[in-house]
Amino acid sequence: MELQILANGIVLGALYACIAVGFSLVWGVLNVINMLHGSFIILGGYITFFAWARLGIHPIAMIPVAGMILYGLGYMVQRGVINKVVTQPVLITLTLTFGLDMILYNFMNVVFTATPQRVTLELGSFDIAGIFMPWDRMVSMLLAFALTGLLYWVMRTSRVGRAIVAVRMDRDAAALMGIRVDQIYAITFGIGAFMAGAAGAVFAVVFPVTTNLSGLYIGKAFVVCVIGGLGSVPGALVGGMVLGVIESFAGHWLGPQHAITVGFVLMLILLITRPSGLLGKKGYE
Repeated sequence: MELQILANGIVLGALYACIAVGFSLVWGVLNVINMLHGSFIILGGYITFFAWARLGIHPIAMIPVAGMILYGLGYMVQRGVINKVVTQPVLITLTLTFGLDMILYNFMNVVFTATPQRVTLELGSFDIAGIFMPWDRMVSMLLAFALTGLLYWVMRTSRVGRAIVAVRMDRDAAALMGIRVDQIYAITFGIGAFMAGAAGAVFAVVFPVTTNLSGLYIGKAFVVCVIGGLGSVPGALVGGMVLGVIESFAGHWLGPQHAITVGFVLMLILLITRPSGLLGKKGYE
């Protein structure tokens, strides 16, 4: 029984990490708490669902497509709107992204309605050593790990990744080195949106796609960032794993209705005892 609960927690943790890495990137580099992130995930899910339902496109093939569509949207939103106030206090940017989120949220409600939609692949399931796992959850977990690893690779090896880290560590010094900070901010926000859209495509295979879940997703991303710490992809991965496993065991021992509460209690404890999170550091790797 414990192995089954642990396995469920690991799957959940991988999905949580996939939600959180883009949110953590934007928060850590721009110092913007992007309230649009949850709706970006939902929009990626809707794009994937309708491509599968209307055009017969496999949801896995839609992961990069949904990601790139959201990248373009995120880039334009940052360059056109958020960049005007990006150096203002956090409350200003928080209020702005909240207002933008309300616009996108209500737009999706009008266009798609809030009726839950879901991609049904019917891949079956498998049983190893008494651990039962549907194949769609296993595939989603592997895809979530792959997306998280992709972002880590980009941040560590690419020229853009190194520029993002430089801006995160010292904006003024990066500008003196010839880095166009406003361009890097837009690219960073776009990458965060890409990760949200790709996560939405992955989630469409496992969870219902509905605007009612956007608040839940942004809440999970926030908790994972606090647990793992801003400033590293491994931090988001560790934070996601910790939250997923704890929620899985809490749901079994205390009931599903208390699992979310336990996660937020853990967040509060870490905010008091270790504000930087488990792996928080300066810069983003």
